[in-house]
Amino acid sequence: MKKLKLVVVGDVLLDADFTGAASRLCPDAPVPVVDVASVSRRAGGAGLVTSMLTRDGHDVELVTVLSDDEASGLLRKALEDISVVAGPSGAPTPIKSRIRVDSQSVVRFDEGCGTPQIPDVTQEMLSALGHADAVVVADYGRRLSENAELRDALTQLATRIPVVWDPHPSGAEPVPGVTATTPNLAEALNFSGVIGHGFEGAVEAGVTLLDRWSSRAVVVTRGGDGAVILTQNGLPQAVPAPKTDVCDPCGAGDRFASALAVALAQGLVLEEAVETAVAEAAAFLAIGGVAAMMRPPEPEQLPGTAVDALRVANSVRGNGGTLVATGGCFDLLHAGHARTLAAARTLGDALIVCLNSDASVRRLKGDQRPIMGEQDRVELLLALECVDAVMVFDEDTPESALDTLRPHIWVKGGDYTADSLPETVLLKTWGGKTVTVPYYAARSTSRLADAIERVG
Repeated sequence: MKKLKLVVVGDVLLDADFTGAASRLCPDAPVPVVDVASVSRRAGGAGLVTSMLTRDGHDVELVTVLSDDEASGLLRKALEDISVVAGPSGAPTPIKSRIRVDSQSVVRFDEGCGTPQIPDVTQEMLSALGHADAVVVADYGRRLSENAELRDALTQLATRIPVVWDPHPSGAEPVPGVTATTPNLAEALNFSGVIGHGFEGAVEAGVTLLDRWSSRAVVVTRGGDGAVILTQNGLPQAVPAPKTDVCDPCGAGDRFASALAVALAQGLVLEEAVETAVAEAAAFLAIGGVAAMMRPPEPEQLPGTAVDALRVANSVRGNGGTLVATGGCFDLLHAGHARTLAAARTLGDALIVCLNSDASVRRLKGDQRPIMGEQDRVELLLALECVDAVMVFDEDTPESALDTLRPHIWVKGGDYTADSLPETVLLKTWGGKTVTVPYYAARSTSRLADAIERVG
């Protein structure tokens, strides 16, 4: 398969985090004193989008403008592993500094963020666009997106390849014909002038912007509530988000826009691409958001779900929690399954289901099974509040999956005994244990399948 070429166009900022502890108040004012323990600097704005895509292993190029001041030197260092095509900005490098106590921001102060002149673009910048399979426009209000030559080039590109435009309250309107614009709800309400909230507000604002911007789609993001898709000819479509504990939402919009562009470039239809982007944004926040960008890359995502099992496992262990896992085919999910899973979840801080793949089920139960495909089984399991993640495995038994996840507790229904399970020995090698929960003999997939067959 051809490796995709992604181009990010937009404004680059220097983000700085000053992190420490606050245990006392300043003697001359009732404000906390933060003892700074660490300082980290990274590329923000379009630079963050590019860093995300590069970290994911994509072939990415950043088209932007840069200054020649001291802060620009720090910014260029932060971008040294990224392919950058830059013209002169003609303005100071914008710096956004956050003072943080543990994971909580206390205050942010901005420097060099006055309104600049519209920067010029170079021929090299315009030429870089011609190599793209998809483009993300990350507008951060620094006026690059107002350049007429650049807008003409992006308008032409939008007729041939996916162009995702992430707008900014102080930025330019998207060029006509882009594949999708991705305002969050507050931005959509502000841009449209609509007074509203929730799903209804997102729909009304999105419809207004769809007409005003002449985009092929407007996707209004709603944080933990997912996203709403508005298209020229379709009904509004709500895309829910996976449940996620969020300490710092910074960067979620960038993650969403970048993941959407990748999914569209890979050929997914808009609805599927948005579902993927919502899940990727949730996964990004689940592992710590922007703070995770400073850590080594996560291992390759395992099959099963977008918010993959390994990330959940790492998060629980990293927070000192108890990880619980259970497994099975879960073909035709029924009340007995739901009760067993709910009981398992009470034993720890997260529950991962190790799910037999379709091929595995066929080997174990015959060619007539599974009745439901693995993707449907995954989605039904994730719809249960007690299930935090699902990991699909192809082997006949879950030992390999367990060795990867290393849960503290492995749960089976009470029709088994712990000593009879081969997993028990494996769990003991890392200090885990196997437990059983009540088994509901009157409820089974076979009984349910027989009942369905009788009623035709």
